[in-house]
Amino acid sequence: MASRAATRAARSMMAMVGPRYFSTTAVRSDQTVAMKLLAGHVTGSGSHVRGVPSAGIFRLPVAGVRYSSTATVADVEEKKPETGSAGGGGPQEKGIVSYWGVQPRKVVKEDGTEWKWSCFMPWETYKADTSIDLKKHHAPTTFLDKMAYWTVKALRWPTDIFFQRRYGCRAMMLETVAAVPGMVGGMLLHCKSLRRFEHSGGWIKALLEEAENERMHLMTFMEVVKPRWYERALVFAVQGVFFNAYFLTYLISPKLAHRIVGYLEEEAIHSYTEFLKEIDNGNIENVPAPAIAIDYWRLPPNSTLRDVVMVVRADEAHHRDVNHFASDIHYQGRELKDAPAPLGYH
Repeated sequence: MASRAATRAARSMMAMVGPRYFSTTAVRSDQTVAMKLLAGHVTGSGSHVRGVPSAGIFRLPVAGVRYSSTATVADVEEKKPETGSAGGGGPQEKGIVSYWGVQPRKVVKEDGTEWKWSCFMPWETYKADTSIDLKKHHAPTTFLDKMAYWTVKALRWPTDIFFQRRYGCRAMMLETVAAVPGMVGGMLLHCKSLRRFEHSGGWIKALLEEAENERMHLMTFMEVVKPRWYERALVFAVQGVFFNAYFLTYLISPKLAHRIVGYLEEEAIHSYTEFLKEIDNGNIENVPAPAIAIDYWRLPPNSTLRDVVMVVRADEAHHRDVNHFASDIHYQGRELKDAPAPLGYH
């Protein structure tokens, strides 16, 4: 009986003390009172605060919360709501209160107005070179070239069946795939640079810039086209397969990997050209350009969807050139670090 009674008493104690010792939630009002007791705000020897019963029960929980949380008492008692721009520059939200004091700096445009985006900065914006030659094509001659070319052609077939003439949704899906190769290539070059204790010739940054640029394409088209639930599910499946397949391909043959991306970008140019034809024919409404596109590509305030597709197509043409160039470097028996990376090539 004594053992059972002791067990029940221990369970009751853990039910009361356990959540407070191991919780990371903010200090509640009763714990604040206990903190005041420990700080010396005690009246009399009976350890009572006015209107509060014995404080003995509060002491253990306060220690548990204090030492299991990264927040200080001052953080909890003096927490004040702050406002700041959202990640995508949306409506004002409450700021994040942190013990570490890492605060975003205020960024302004050239005209002195406040910069509303946190996903990219003013110095990362640019004017796209739309005069680039869109018709350049790398004729496949070697076995690996033909393998890359027909792989891309095979991937285009199910895409045409699924999306047909819905070029807005097609562009959105295309960008979820196009943003993967630059990240994978940059990551593998980064690890290679660490292993070999050598520079990359700027190619790590160049490939990561490409991945970020493709991601900004996606963020832009998300403002124009809202994906359906099954399209989001398709992104999960396609990205999971393509990421791993491209990762293995780059490990085995970087020249094949870059050639595949070069041909993918050629197909992207074709898709955006068809997109423009649909807009010009009135089959797709030429809506105003999203605000994120106007700031990212430094477009005029009255720009439209057609202007956005034009600059995105120019970006894809530049990515085509970079990846075919990277593949050519490997074909000549050299490494990427042997040739200066085309940083800022837009």
